[in-house]
Amino acid sequence: MREIKRIVIAGAGTMGSSMAQTFAKHGYDVTLYDVFPAALEKAKDLIELNQKTEIAEKIVTEEQSREMLARIAYTADVEEFRKADFVVEAIIEKLEVKHTFWEQVSNLVDDDVVLATNTSGLSITAIAEKVNKPERFGGMHWINPPHIIRLIEVIKGKKTSDEAAQVIYDLAVKVEKKPVIVNDALGFALNRIQLAILRECLHIVETGIATPEAVDDVMKYGLGLRYACLGPFEVCDLGGLDVFNNIASYLFEDLCHEKETFGMLADRIEKGQFGVKNGAGFYDYSDGKDAEKIEYRDQMFTKLAKCLYE
Repeated sequence: MREIKRIVIAGAGTMGSSMAQTFAKHGYDVTLYDVFPAALEKAKDLIELNQKTEIAEKIVTEEQSREMLARIAYTADVEEFRKADFVVEAIIEKLEVKHTFWEQVSNLVDDDVVLATNTSGLSITAIAEKVNKPERFGGMHWINPPHIIRLIEVIKGKKTSDEAAQVIYDLAVKVEKKPVIVNDALGFALNRIQLAILRECLHIVETGIATPEAVDDVMKYGLGLRYACLGPFEVCDLGGLDVFNNIASYLFEDLCHEKETFGMLADRIEKGQFGVKNGAGFYDYSDGKDAEKIEYRDQMFTKLAKCLYE
């Protein structure tokens, strides 16, 4: 596999934009590709907003930020993929769209270029069906916001070679992330855990056990602090496996078993309320509250990361 100097990212949304600045921050030349010029303009604004927080938190200086921004190019020209040493895709989460993209792009790049998808849960093996030389293709699942959260899931599909997975893993290490190797399964590891939590949180609200605000506080001031430092298996060991087994013996049966989306989540989707991205979700984000929430999140995540990892 070739030395990686130029990285081309497909998809200029929240994830692609943040990934671009992460690679550029660590010295890589980055091209951010999107078919929609408006998305590229929005990406520039988002990266500048992210940089505002990093400068305020003294993670980078203003000069370092300017140097980072200079290493990012923006394009709607698919031919730019020919110049890539590594490609990562972060486009819409629809298998047919990803198939169309990879069928074209995997035939534009050189044969020794490793290819990765940032899908949040689609099968790597299924996406690879349209990839030329699928052994060089794998998952590189970044966690929102990518420029702050350290975890990256490196997912091996059925045809992903050990060499390609190692290239993705090593690249993650070089940009100061914490990669973990995961075998292909819907949702991988993180989203299987995250959606299991969300399902139970929705159930708690729907059945009147607690309000959305109370559930959020339980996570922020209880479980969030605990799991920021320890994993669930470590928590069990420290609390006592016998204690957790006793709780599981009566609680597992009472937990939510829904197989479809339901309640508050389904209702808001039907109303077209998608969260911060369009001004309303479980909470209201109108009149500038969307940008305020993003800045608050990034500031808090950054402070926590500095305490835990530096």
